[in-house]
Amino acid sequence: MSLPLYEWGYHMLSTSVVQPAKNTDHIRPVRLRTDLAALADLIEVCFADRMDAEGRAAVNEMRSLSQMGPLMSMVIGMGNAVLSHSKGFVWVEDGKIVGNVSLYPANNWPRDLGAAWIVANVATHPDYRRRGIARKLMQASMNLIQRSRVRYALLQVDEDNICAQRLYESLGFVTEREWITWRRNTLSNRPEHPPKWEDVHITRRRRSEWRSEMQLASQVRPLERGGLGWLQPLHPDFFRLPWSRVLTNLLNFHSTERLVIHHPETREIAASLWIHTALVSRLRLQLMTLPEYQGLFDDALIHTAIRRYGHRAMVIEHPADESATSDVLRSYSFRRSRSLINMRWDVPHQS
Repeated sequence: MSLPLYEWGYHMLSTSVVQPAKNTDHIRPVRLRTDLAALADLIEVCFADRMDAEGRAAVNEMRSLSQMGPLMSMVIGMGNAVLSHSKGFVWVEDGKIVGNVSLYPANNWPRDLGAAWIVANVATHPDYRRRGIARKLMQASMNLIQRSRVRYALLQVDEDNICAQRLYESLGFVTEREWITWRRNTLSNRPEHPPKWEDVHITRRRRSEWRSEMQLASQVRPLERGGLGWLQPLHPDFFRLPWSRVLTNLLNFHSTERLVIHHPETREIAASLWIHTALVSRLRLQLMTLPEYQGLFDDALIHTAIRRYGHRAMVIEHPADESATSDVLRSYSFRRSRSLINMRWDVPHQS
């Protein structure tokens, strides 16, 4: 299970230390054993209009865990690495929890880049907003992150939530990139029209070509703009998969096929499509294309994926600023689902 992770942020901060909130009378650390049911209620109230099926399932699981009494701690420790290592703060007023910030370790983050934590579920009950509660909870959380010797704090925020964006920016978070989630359902028709480039040659990427693919990514998904997407910084491990990860994927019935198109002159990889498959979930796509071939090579790759897997639901998260690719996705019946801004805070530490 993973908790619904709303309102995250990816941020870069100045070298000044975040000052703790002066009035902390209402702030205390979260206690999962006693707070889980109240947190589920708060999250549901605050994110009701944005919660998808996965988020609702996570909230229901939180409520189920809260009813297990003394067994809950054991179940969390054995079965959920996210919850067992989670931290955060709640705001208590009028005898109830009306604010929350959750913190989780980014477990899949490459270790040599430094530890990263995720800021999630930044929530204030509607009846208690505009009183600075979210700011004080964020300040307490950032102080905890600083003391924990973490290098990065990451979060996501909805593109239309301007107030939250301004809050995170004022605390030192910086915007990396806006990403749109596109979904295509199983009822969508398979493409009848040919791709724009009928004579383009698509091949499977050879394992030895990982450097060429990473060179493509360094141009269109640079590290300073967040890399490949949420929790996927630009790093060799995403291109030359360690055998341990390959084995783990096989045991979990996950697989990734990599289709590429080579540059007609340099023969380096100019476009790449990753097709992630699992037993029951949607097909997940990741697409990268050199700017001069956007709208052309990406069209050929998406066309190929749909011709082969059109019977399955698909989802792809793609940068909002690549408008030509957005047009391609629309032409193949992908529908815009959600738009999130990734933010990062480079955590300053005193020497």
